[in-house]
Amino acid sequence: MIMLNLTLYFILNIFSFSNPIENSSWIRLNNDIYEIRIYSDKYFTVSTHNIENNTFISALGGIYSMEEGYYEVLEFNSLDSTSVGDTIYYSKIKVDVKNNTGKMSIDGKKFIKNPNEDQLQGAWLMSGIERRGEMRMRDVNRSRKTLKMLAGGRFQWIAYDVNKKGFYGTGGGTYSAINGKYIENIEFFSRDSNTVGKSLEFDFEIIDGDWHHRGFSSKGDPKYEIWTHRKQ
Repeated sequence: MIMLNLTLYFILNIFSFSNPIENSSWIRLNNDIYEIRIYSDKYFTVSTHNIENNTFISALGGIYSMEEGYYEVLEFNSLDSTSVGDTIYYSKIKVDVKNNTGKMSIDGKKFIKNPNEDQLQGAWLMSGIERRGEMRMRDVNRSRKTLKMLAGGRFQWIAYDVNKKGFYGTGGGTYSAINGKYIENIEFFSRDSNTVGKSLEFDFEIIDGDWHHRGFSSKGDPKYEIWTHRKQ
């Protein structure tokens, strides 16, 4: 477990009891390397990729809290599986949010907030996928998960197993969700960089709180998935 002395400082232009980073995404560019942070109410992901040669570099994420300072509990880490389960306390974090724009600094790293809000923002777990015409449901509370984070026009999906500390793949980029059309623009994919630059369009609807979408995968295969808001 990583334990660091914590000095937490917020510059907020909103009520002090609210969470300034909930359902938001933040981006940092450094020498052709994009570092992107996506937050839901209590879950987060961090990805890095090279925009010059379209290569994936790393991904980590899990649970975060701002109740007693800012800290993160890792559920996956593509570079170091032994860190899964670790709690990381950051020495200094600054957040300045004005309306739908903002800046954030984490231990000296400076990020810019991406403005955007839509009905799909948040943390989602795959709860169903169609195989050979049959919908196969999944237990979203199991250790093996496929998580998708959406906020601020940015998305990232991750396949991982908390108990086994396994990382099985990730991809992400920008998205839009307008009038029942969900479009992903792929900027990185850990399994196949040839998919970078592709745009995938799906029909989507919310049914009983679950997100249903139908379309085609990056390989052209029919895809029908069901996603459920993550609660734990």
